[in-house]
Amino acid sequence: MSKFNHKEAAEELQHYRLTNERSSEKVCLLGARLIKDNYTAKLGDAIWPFYEQVAIAALDMQDFPLAEACIDKLKARFTEKSLRFRRLLGMRFEAQGKLDEAQEVYDTILQEDDTNMLASKRQIALLKTRNKETEMIEALTNYLDTYYDDHEAWLELCDVYLSKYMYDQAAYCCEEIIILQPSNHVFFLKYAEILYTLNHLPLALKHYCKVLELCIDNVRALYGLQLCASKLLTSNEVDHAYDLQALATERLLEVYKKEPESIKKIVQDYLSN
Repeated sequence: MSKFNHKEAAEELQHYRLTNERSSEKVCLLGARLIKDNYTAKLGDAIWPFYEQVAIAALDMQDFPLAEACIDKLKARFTEKSLRFRRLLGMRFEAQGKLDEAQEVYDTILQEDDTNMLASKRQIALLKTRNKETEMIEALTNYLDTYYDDHEAWLELCDVYLSKYMYDQAAYCCEEIIILQPSNHVFFLKYAEILYTLNHLPLALKHYCKVLELCIDNVRALYGLQLCASKLLTSNEVDHAYDLQALATERLLEVYKKEPESIKKIVQDYLSN
């Protein structure tokens, strides 16, 4: 059995911190070993982010003795006036299932500092866990007023609106996401599907084409293109609707060419209707 390398373990944990990688199980394993072997004395100023990292990982893994050991070390160094330490206490309440207490912690942090990004994110995650969609929308909106360029938050807000059938608002969120992530076909596809639901067929058609430009033969986009073009055949809103329908049909049949005959037959029957 190879000897445990404490220095490499500490460097690996530092790498996780720098890359924002959670890797909770591995962090717990390495962190617990470094604490047990008293290697923490060699970490210098990195000791405090180390304890925070291991505490969060331990809470993820429900290893409360390890989490408490790290939190106690941090408490001895930082007072509860520290917003960062209080956020950690809120996460402990969450892990313990004490959601009201956790919510109170995050609310008080944001009352003192309404731009605290980490507390805002924990508050939003907690509201999602508690299925408080109206409050979650308000919290996400406030968060995005400050952190506009967080595309993941826009996506979260979009999904909440979709769950409440608020398609116009969801479409707006997609527009913001596309501005921030203009080369990601997934977001164009999401936007196109929302536009199709809203019956904005010419615009949906345009964005299905954009998906196919970014990701050739994307099956969902091909189906969307085929559906939109088929519905627009009798109108004069879009030029070449017939050609686009034919192209989508041709590409779909090509995609399914290697599938079993039964599946090809289903696709052919669907496309012929």
